[in-house]
Amino acid sequence: MLIAIDIDSTIHDYGAVLSTAARRRFGIDLPYDEQLTWGVTRLRPEQLAACVADTHTDTDVLAGVPYPGAVDAVARWHRQGHGIHVMSHRTEAATPATERWLVQIGLAFDELTCCTDKIAACVGSGVELLIDDSPVNLQGAIDQEIRVATLLHPWNRDFCEEEAVICAPDWPALDARLRPLLDGRRPRRGTPRGDSTPAAGRPSLIPPLSPPGRSPAQ
Repeated sequence: MLIAIDIDSTIHDYGAVLSTAARRRFGIDLPYDEQLTWGVTRLRPEQLAACVADTHTDTDVLAGVPYPGAVDAVARWHRQGHGIHVMSHRTEAATPATERWLVQIGLAFDELTCCTDKIAACVGSGVELLIDDSPVNLQGAIDQEIRVATLLHPWNRDFCEEEAVICAPDWPALDARLRPLLDGRRPRRGTPRGDSTPAAGRPSLIPPLSPPGRSPAQ
């Protein structure tokens, strides 16, 4: 199976990074529990765009900490032969740093795409499962008959009530809920990049897991 995986608020805690940027630029906090809709209402659109740009600098990208269990779950899927296509709404300029970060944290993946239209990219690549936090992307994938899964966040809690969504509060639980789907499916593998299984003479890229974090969406 070809699996597309979002980055911000899916692989790592993006909310703390965005809130820090908003506080630094505008003196505005973005409490996680108050992000009840898909959008950051405390910031004007131009303020949000500036903060997002700040969070996608090389320094902030490379400082990201994956959610506990994310790297291990994706490594297991990759070992089973499933294709891993990391997809993000980050700009193309952020692609090199993002790729370095994926290798740095030891996330096994075959392809990385940074683009504005994630659903079109999923359809074009033949993605069969999308893991994403955005209700907009999740609905778009469902409309294209792509299976969807997500981590539970305040802004997608209502959407998670939909029967077609596989939803979990953290990565270990998400991995467990996806096992009936993934363990019995025919693997699909591309050219591996950032593989967490070390080649002969090469040290493993998987770092120790970090403490849990919480995140608003992007």
